[in-house]
Amino acid sequence: MARTASFDRRVALDSAVELFWSRGYYATSMKHIERALDMRPGSLYATFGSKSGLFAEALNTYAARAGSDFEQIEDAESVVEGLQRYLRSFALPCSGDAQAPAQACMLIKTLLEVNAEDAELRSQVDGILAKVESRLCEVLHKAKAQGELRADVDCPRLARLLQTQIIGLRAFAERSVPNDQLIALADDMASMLDAYRIC
Repeated sequence: MARTASFDRRVALDSAVELFWSRGYYATSMKHIERALDMRPGSLYATFGSKSGLFAEALNTYAARAGSDFEQIEDAESVVEGLQRYLRSFALPCSGDAQAPAQACMLIKTLLEVNAEDAELRSQVDGILAKVESRLCEVLHKAKAQGELRADVDCPRLARLLQTQIIGLRAFAERSVPNDQLIALADDMASMLDAYRIC
């Protein structure tokens, strides 16, 4: 019997994100993908073209989901305090399960895993992280314009420093360390911004 047209691309991509995030790109086989997305090989290839095509779309889906976290900064009364809350959130579980440990995000796992043979995927991750850095820089410029940061603050340099801290924390979260240590590290990361504020 033919499969009905009830296929939901968004649901399939959400499933692909969870699968690739948990297993990684190379350890995920087509059989894993078929089971997770409940799709046959022909449908998978017709829809996404290849495993790397599906992974590329899953990365974009993940990035869009993660990008919405910037709203908590923009909605805050103080830009710096909103940014500090954002930085502290990196010690929280990625899954939304309050009992789960924090873990490396899909972007950082991919950055560390994908090799030169998959240059397009590596370039895609680099591009997404560059956009995150650019958003951080925009937020810092806004904080400076509102008089929350000192006039001599180099916003692009500080944005790179913050992204380095975020990447480090997410990679560190892959270790078996108590969650309270991750929370303390995220708090230290957020507190770094106080050195750049106008007293």
